[in-house]
Amino acid sequence: QVQLVEAGGGLVQAGGSLSLSCQASTRTFSSYVMGWFRQAPGKEREFVGAISGSGGNTFYADSVKGRFTLTRDNAKNTMYLRMNSLKPEDTAVYYCAADPVGRYSKDAPAYPYWGKGTLVTVSS
Repeated sequence: QVQLVEAGGGLVQAGGSLSLSCQASTRTFSSYVMGWFRQAPGKEREFVGAISGSGGNTFYADSVKGRFTLTRDNAKNTMYLRMNSLKPEDTAVYYCAADPVGRYSKDAPAYPYWGKGTLVTVSS
């Protein structure tokens, strides 16, 4: 069982930046594809981005492409989400997720392990 803990959420003004982190409790972190998802009030959970085990490959939802960047530090068992040019519509609870199979998917069911989420609020 892998435990994931997100950190870094908070309140930021539109146009600002924020960084989130996700620490995993596993010795084989580098074998996991990691993803970020978010859920806004009253909406379904949606894919934000994913990063391969080595960190060499990433892909993003169109809504965040060019503004958000995923990275990871396998030595620290930690993944990061850097969010720039934030918009009020980015307001959501952000969840990190882990896939041990390495499917590199944008579909939530592909990720069996989830953190509890961290709230990001972007004010206009």
